[in-house]
Amino acid sequence: MSEVFEGYERQYCEISAALSHKLTSTAPLSGEQKNQKVSEIKIGLDDAESLIRKMDLEARSLQPSVKAGLLVKLREYKSDLNNLKGGLKRITTVNSNQAAREELLESGMADTLAVSADQRGRLAFSTERLNQSTERINESRRTMLETEELGVSILQDLHQQRQSLLHAHGTLHGVDDNIGKSRKILAAMIKRMDRNKWIVGCIITALVLAILLILYFKLTH
Repeated sequence: MSEVFEGYERQYCEISAALSHKLTSTAPLSGEQKNQKVSEIKIGLDDAESLIRKMDLEARSLQPSVKAGLLVKLREYKSDLNNLKGGLKRITTVNSNQAAREELLESGMADTLAVSADQRGRLAFSTERLNQSTERINESRRTMLETEELGVSILQDLHQQRQSLLHAHGTLHGVDDNIGKSRKILAAMIKRMDRNKWIVGCIITALVLAILLILYFKLTH
């Protein structure tokens, strides 16, 4: 397993345990104290989500035999993160409802159904702005996920290209070895041919001298 992945995994498990404890302890709180705890939980969720993205990138950059097991674990961590987000949503929903009830009580409204048209308009406007902000956040999140997927795809392509280059380098190294051996063989053959040429030349010279000597003796006697 990748040591980098294990490091991210340890950090995530620590953050997840801390968030679970904070969610349990925050549920009965109210007011400013609860809002502060909710802010801390949101920061922790952002850190946990960042660690999951890092684990995802690291797992996808490894060999397929290792990557498969890590992606299974990663799905479990993503499910755990979704559960933590669901817990925060339940707490904030309860908190919002309680705040609304307190606001109505403080305003001294005896009849909650007697809401003026102006108030309903402001409420509708606020709701619309909240929905627009939520849509923008979701769009930013989708863009971030698409960018992350593109980065993972690029990492996978680079890994495959690296493997191809390593294989090509090994092939070229083998070719260089073969060329070196061929050069040695050719050099040995050339030396042998040169030696044979000298031997043949010496034999021919000796034969010519012998013939000349024979002719000389025959002509002189």
